[in-house]
Amino acid sequence: MKKLIALGFTALLGFSGALHAAEYKIDTAGAHAFVQFKIKHLGYSWLYGRFNDFEGRFNYDPAKPEASTVDVTIKTASIDSNHAERDKHLRGKDFLAVDKYPTATFKSTSFKALGDGKAELKGTLTLHGVSKPVTIAVTEIGGGKDPWGGVRQGFHGTTEIALKDFGIDYDLGPASQIVELTLDVEGIAQSMM
Repeated sequence: MKKLIALGFTALLGFSGALHAAEYKIDTAGAHAFVQFKIKHLGYSWLYGRFNDFEGRFNYDPAKPEASTVDVTIKTASIDSNHAERDKHLRGKDFLAVDKYPTATFKSTSFKALGDGKAELKGTLTLHGVSKPVTIAVTEIGGGKDPWGGVRQGFHGTTEIALKDFGIDYDLGPASQIVELTLDVEGIAQSMM
């Protein structure tokens, strides 16, 4: 699906001066991270969904944000649009072909801080067996110590992808070719660098 990843595409990075360089694990166990999408249905309304099963890590150094990296893997069969029959169709050959392509991945290639808590994350999204460059607009949500003695960092990201770019050409009409992805990521520091 189009806006996927991003995977987030997710795993976005930021700019918190109080933190040190660290490697973060995306907190999917605590349900503090989300990969969501929306696409127009026939041009008449919006269809919303998410991927329930994904994992990833990111490295972030507030003193050198350009050195930040992100790596996310999504299990495509975990697609959830809140409708069992539609999800079965989305998992099939017309869309994600999850038996043949069980994962989608995002690996960053660059990160550019733009100021005011904004950044541009570029990387390669692999979906449906096709790898393409994508750009994610990133906003820092915040970061710092948590109540349990850990350190966390959170980001919000958005991007768009064209289904046909990833070999998904099921015809839903001209208004239903672009998927918008929303990535909300909270990472827990695993090691300070």
